[in-house]
Amino acid sequence: MSLDLSPTAAKTLLVLRDVPGAERVLTPEAIAFLGALHAAFGPQIQAVLRARFARQHGYDSGRLPGYLEETTDIRRGPWSAAPVPAPLADRRVELIGPVTRPEMIAAMSSGARSFVADFDDATAPRFDTMIAGQANLIDLCSGALAEGAPALPDAPVLFVRPRRLHLHEGNIMIDGGPIAAALFDFGLHMFHNARALADAGRGPFLCLAGIENHREARLWNSILGWAQERLELAPGAIRVTVEIDALRAAFEMDEIVWELREVITALIAAPGTYVLSYIRTLRNHAAHVLPDRAELRLDHGFLAHYGARLVKVCHRRGIHALGGVASQLAGPAATLEVLRADKLREVEMGHDGSRVSDPALVAPVRAVFDAHMPEANQIKRPRQYYRIEEQKLLEPHRGAITETGLRDSIATALECLARWLSGRGSAPAGDAPPDMSTAEICRAQLWQWVRHGATVQLDQGGTRTMTAEWFSALLQAEVGTILDRIGGGAFHRGHYASAVRLLSEAVTAEMLPDFIAVPAGDVLNALE
Repeated sequence: MSLDLSPTAAKTLLVLRDVPGAERVLTPEAIAFLGALHAAFGPQIQAVLRARFARQHGYDSGRLPGYLEETTDIRRGPWSAAPVPAPLADRRVELIGPVTRPEMIAAMSSGARSFVADFDDATAPRFDTMIAGQANLIDLCSGALAEGAPALPDAPVLFVRPRRLHLHEGNIMIDGGPIAAALFDFGLHMFHNARALADAGRGPFLCLAGIENHREARLWNSILGWAQERLELAPGAIRVTVEIDALRAAFEMDEIVWELREVITALIAAPGTYVLSYIRTLRNHAAHVLPDRAELRLDHGFLAHYGARLVKVCHRRGIHALGGVASQLAGPAATLEVLRADKLREVEMGHDGSRVSDPALVAPVRAVFDAHMPEANQIKRPRQYYRIEEQKLLEPHRGAITETGLRDSIATALECLARWLSGRGSAPAGDAPPDMSTAEICRAQLWQWVRHGATVQLDQGGTRTMTAEWFSALLQAEVGTILDRIGGGAFHRGHYASAVRLLSEAVTAEMLPDFIAVPAGDVLNALE
């Protein structure tokens, strides 16, 4: 490896907290690699975040997202991405879960075709958890994860999902500030495991979330190329799946694939996070206020057109289209029958596989795809596609905002935040794991309803206008319910008080905060 391992390079990065296992993960060589990675791309990430801010200012001032005129030739061109590698030809069921050891061991025997070790939404980013997750990946890639666990050739194909570009790792200081969490997660995994995965013909494979446009895809392509060169991997050794979880990205799917055409293998739908982006992008547009989460069905409104466009773009470019976990939208009524119906809709639309968040759901989802997709994928299956106009990707769902939905959003957001602040990420329960993405959707909808004075249908009949004062009263009532259920001691030990403050500040803010995970992460770091 062509790394600068001099003392000067190693000292550019300061570790601010001691946690078990750090000496194994944060070796001098790994620190030097992270320092070089930050020097190459840290400033570019900051430029991307500034561009996001400027773009959002335009949307707040009345503009709407649309197709880019300057990239028309890319959208209309007959080009294809590089062929999908053999280990990824069949991705009918993909399991995503935390990077904690028990969950990773369970994933290896789940029967899923692939497993996404998620440093993002599914894992609370305590520093000890992040370091332990990297150690677990080292053990997994070396065959030492657990006695009896399948080795790389027999286990599900491993993907790693680093945190998103806007997040930082507050326990690592470099150049007077924190390192980008995406570079931290990506860099450590690549440094420790890329060679073993490449030698086994199993990657390294990544799942990239939070890419908002093709310029951000271009940045990631540069990061991948840099890592391949530094780690002396073959060109194109690192392959990626991109989650389309931002409203702007839906208009630039072709362009994102184009920028990553030598390394991309799939686009995956992320309906929950996509709804969050829809609300955040159009936060000042009263015509785009959304109803209860339970009304946000995947076969209606902008979500239906988004899913159809994803399949169309992927198959035209020769890569997989994968359906995503939609539990964040299901509300309290999620059932196995609802799940099966949703996955049947996906396979009939042309998806080549789907993602689940609970090992218990692998078998029922696989059964749906086995019954309706006899081949490894549907990329070459003839299908009629239609042009999706810009307004279709912006078409709001119609439905009611109810008192029941309002109370459920408050309760769900509090529970997700409290679990997260307690160091727990997702906790699979049917198809509705309470993770940070669920909290993000709930608080965004609550803010939108308050901001635009939404009309709420009351449980006892009649309607009421949503206000900040009513939200505060309902929040206090929910706190009372929690205290009655678990008592004052457990309330404070469970960090519900911090969750209440974070939710209240996010919902009553004058401007919708981009991500509640950022201030929540600072609280989590202080509590650790």
